[in-house]
Amino acid sequence: MILTERMLIVNQYGRIVAMTKHSAPIKTRRRRNDPVGVQARILDRAAKLFQERGFHSTSMHDVMSAAGISAGALHHHFPSKKSLGLAVLARVVRPAVQEAWIDPILKTPSLEKGVASVFAEIVGGIVARGSVLGCPLNNLALELSLTDPEYRQSIDAMFTNWRSVLAEKIATTRGGARLDNKKRTAAANFIISAYSGAMNMAKATQSAAPLTDAAGLLSNWLQTQQFAS
Repeated sequence: MILTERMLIVNQYGRIVAMTKHSAPIKTRRRRNDPVGVQARILDRAAKLFQERGFHSTSMHDVMSAAGISAGALHHHFPSKKSLGLAVLARVVRPAVQEAWIDPILKTPSLEKGVASVFAEIVGGIVARGSVLGCPLNNLALELSLTDPEYRQSIDAMFTNWRSVLAEKIATTRGGARLDNKKRTAAANFIISAYSGAMNMAKATQSAAPLTDAAGLLSNWLQTQQFAS
């Protein structure tokens, strides 16, 4: 599964987001004592490196160099790579998923239109950027879920929230109102899986075509199941 590429930085989801804001070089002079700013810069640079190179292929020295800080400063904020990885999941990836998928679904009056808008934003971000980095959540889920239970718990919590929001929205539709919670949850899993699989294919082929195809088929499926509105 993936949640959220376009997730514009261009968000890792493909969309332009908060992470992106910090990607550009900072031209203004930094305050010498700005622990909050330093920590935010570290998280931004680390998330970007994890997205571009992968978690295991990124060293703490790589993060230190990208953030422009000393080893002591990095280890003051994040004493281990694991603590940095967990912080990136909680403070960068979670908000990215929230912005790319959850907020649009919560705000839309129509599930079909909400899902379509999410795919359109992600595809638009990919086209604007010219490359597919994949979904940050999916990327890290594939790398970290089997390596440590704390990583797995953090990742699973994001998928659980994503799934719950979709299931609750499905419950408000004509077709969803006739289903029990187990079937609504299964439908939500299907939507996430379709997106995640399409994103992985898009990353492998460096083409937004799999996402465009998935969006069209999901739209038809939502209408067939009477989940559109």
